[in-house]
Amino acid sequence: MADEQKAALKKAAGVSKGKDECQVRLKGRERDYWIGTEIGMLGGYGFQGQVTAGDGSDKQGKMGAGYNNLRRKTKKQQCKVGRGEEGSSSNRPELAAFFLVRRDTLTLLFLCDNQSLLKAVNRWICEGGKTTLVGLPDADIMSLAAAAAIEILRKRIAAGTGTFLVKVKAHRGEPANEGGDILADKDISDPKVGKERCQRTNRAVFTWRKPCCEAGKVTHQDRHSTFNNSVRDATRKGAAENKVQKHEEKLTSA
Repeated sequence: MADEQKAALKKAAGVSKGKDECQVRLKGRERDYWIGTEIGMLGGYGFQGQVTAGDGSDKQGKMGAGYNNLRRKTKKQQCKVGRGEEGSSSNRPELAAFFLVRRDTLTLLFLCDNQSLLKAVNRWICEGGKTTLVGLPDADIMSLAAAAAIEILRKRIAAGTGTFLVKVKAHRGEPANEGGDILADKDISDPKVGKERCQRTNRAVFTWRKPCCEAGKVTHQDRHSTFNNSVRDATRKGAAENKVQKHEEKLTSA
């Protein structure tokens, strides 16, 4: 092996960044590698339209979303996602990333590592007359995404083109997906990135304390959310603990 190759490998091994900066090269010896990856086997790298990928991030109650374009590096968008006062989740910023893509481009192969997003979108394909947004936790984003999708799909169908959403495995080094993840993480701490989808609903917000074990010590963190499975479980746990405490007090007094 040439000294130049050894130096390049040593430099790559010493990089301290948290994310791999993979670059897809479909010429030369690297073509066989990339065509043999998950996206390559699915035909993503040979797709004639624009290959995009989005991702969302939820860290300490703050949410961010972003997407990028595999071939057009400057074609990317990102935003903070609001309404965290009602509780945060990974699904909400994932939906926001999908909305950014649909709003910005007409030609679309969208790579996504979140199965819940695909299920939410799939409900609106040949949905019938009884499908409704009532009760959906992120109806504000879905309604905007659905409106944008209908208009875009109308134009795309008239032009004879197709729209594809593909599920990919998370954290496997897929360049477009990792790029979206990097953007979503940066959104949360970047003061220059604006916040969208901030309008509150009229749903009640529940607050509870959740025990967490760190370095062998148990601490309690305040959590808040509209009613969901976590609120239900916390309510049941609190009721059970209260029941046990009353029973212990009864035994002690006896």
